[in-house]
Amino acid sequence: MKLQRFSDFQHSFSFLSATENMHAYYTRFLESDLGKIHLAIPWESLVEDLQIKEKTAGSKMVFSPKGRLALMFLKHYACCSDRKLIEQLNSNIDYQFFCDIHLGLIRLTNFKIVSQIRCELADKLNIDLLEKTLYHHWQPYIDNKSQVTVDATCYESELRYPTPTKLLWEAVDWLYNQLRDTCKYLGIKMLRTKYIKWKKRYFGFSKMRRKTNKKRRPLIRALLGLLHKLIGFEAVLRNSHKVKFTVTYYRRVATIKKVHQQQKVYFETGKPPKNRIVSVAKDYLRPIVRGKEVKPVEFGAKVNKLQIDGINFIEHLSFNAFNEGTRLKSSIYKAQSLTKVKTKVLGADAIYATNKNRTFVTKNNIKTDFKRKGKLPENYKDEKKLKALITKERATRLEGSFGKEKEHYHLKRIKAKTKATEKLWICFGIHTANALEIGRRIQNSLTQIAA
Repeated sequence: MKLQRFSDFQHSFSFLSATENMHAYYTRFLESDLGKIHLAIPWESLVEDLQIKEKTAGSKMVFSPKGRLALMFLKHYACCSDRKLIEQLNSNIDYQFFCDIHLGLIRLTNFKIVSQIRCELADKLNIDLLEKTLYHHWQPYIDNKSQVTVDATCYESELRYPTPTKLLWEAVDWLYNQLRDTCKYLGIKMLRTKYIKWKKRYFGFSKMRRKTNKKRRPLIRALLGLLHKLIGFEAVLRNSHKVKFTVTYYRRVATIKKVHQQQKVYFETGKPPKNRIVSVAKDYLRPIVRGKEVKPVEFGAKVNKLQIDGINFIEHLSFNAFNEGTRLKSSIYKAQSLTKVKTKVLGADAIYATNKNRTFVTKNNIKTDFKRKGKLPENYKDEKKLKALITKERATRLEGSFGKEKEHYHLKRIKAKTKATEKLWICFGIHTANALEIGRRIQNSLTQIAA
């Protein structure tokens, strides 16, 4: 047996040096899926597009510009938390090759560096420019450029289901603790409230298996009253004492005031408010009604995507609900701007088959899988076969990619904390899946050339 166990060694371990045998390690790295992703990404172009630079003064940064970009791709390939990602980076030579860093005997302990890099890149992200650069590099490995499929999906955020009681309690709890700390800092007396009483009532209510209206309504009424009292005290405290707070604090207080207003109207009238806030921390999220049996409502970013030969691109990303049927023209225009080829075949589901879109595709001589209106032509059998092939391509390849990205590329629940970082998270998750597919095509073409 060629393998040996650690317990069989008595005095020393015989490991190959990564620096002395770099070529052997690097060759092995390129043979892996991670190595294929590395081959598929135009690192220098992306670094230039995102304007990632080294520090000109002070100590040298741990990760190079390429390494910071690679760490975002690695996050979605490894599909783990920031802490585990750094732990694996310390011990995995392939991860170190990918991130352009050699740690040797040094161990990284600051796992928050991943979040810091994510915030840095999120401020510089331009999705359209990034995708043009990627497509330009991937173009030789993409066939059937005139055939496009489009569809929309929702990438859910990490969020508890937002009931009125949960939302109001989060607002009350956050504002009460902030006011208590502020009063302690100023050396003044805190406002008298029944916070502890309603805290016990809320936790008792949350543990009930059967939450009846008889129990729910008094609790919501009390939380609305308590929140109104805290909001008033916060305004008095801020006006009477010259205390400067952070921008995040002012934004959170404004969100809480809006939550109170919306939930009060909803409690009194029963009419759901427009632009309903579902999270105090993530005020940009809105309910998106999807109409699915398992998940009728989702909370996250809705993305209209187009696919060219199995490679996905983002046409429109929004945290507000939108009708993807109105995005068909812009999807075709984006596909044509990327490929520089006129779109001839389009696959889309029934929501895109509006009269306006039908007129547009007919005028531009684009074949679709839309169900025909009116009397069928004589040669409809051939047309029906083409429609069936287009539908199969969309239903299997495009919709299959949604599940693949969510299950295997860390897009099932977006755990980023801000709007900008959520967009970056989604963008890099989608293009990590694309890069692996392109990397495999590159590897196959190199194998054929060698053969």
